[in-house]
Amino acid sequence: MPSGASLVKVRQTSAVVCLEQVVHAPLISDPILMIPLLHQIQYNRWANHRILDAVSQLTPEEFTRNLKSSFSSIRDTLVHILWAEWLWLERWQGKSPQESFDPGHFPSVQSIRQSWDDIEVNQARFLEQMAPGQERQSLSYTNQLGERWKYTLAQMVQHLTVHSAYHRGQVTTLLRQLGRIPPMTDYLVFIDMEADSVHDQSTDGGYGR
Repeated sequence: MPSGASLVKVRQTSAVVCLEQVVHAPLISDPILMIPLLHQIQYNRWANHRILDAVSQLTPEEFTRNLKSSFSSIRDTLVHILWAEWLWLERWQGKSPQESFDPGHFPSVQSIRQSWDDIEVNQARFLEQMAPGQERQSLSYTNQLGERWKYTLAQMVQHLTVHSAYHRGQVTTLLRQLGRIPPMTDYLVFIDMEADSVHDQSTDGGYGR
């Protein structure tokens, strides 16, 4: 049985389906490290770029229109993702910044993209220069409420990628509300496109497997 899985036996009794818990195996001790941290960030960057490319097709009014979501507009939602990725990068380095990003300072998709480019370069540089075992070391920080928290670097990176994916999903919904077709940002699409890229490079052109 796969590690971390629960085997559930279904027993049909007249109109009632009874679920009987049979086995609950222990969880993988450190499942985050099954996917290298740098690879997680590479996927996150790819997905962010696809969303930004789609959003760049909006009019300025659509970009900032209040669509009554968590962060009102597509612009504000993107700035929240941008800010969070900057915040966690700072925390990886032992800092505890207290400021937030003002969406009003980002009037266009290009202004968001420019700031994100710098963050992505520094994310990759940090992870590429990690010492062996550094991903398991605990780091502490103080949040904007004055609370002190501590997690491993691997947990922080995982949180960043999940947080960004969650809010990209909101942008996807907002794009649909505007009558636009959002891009696919599934992880396995990223894997397939990476494989196709390697194939193309090894065969001097052509697309497909």
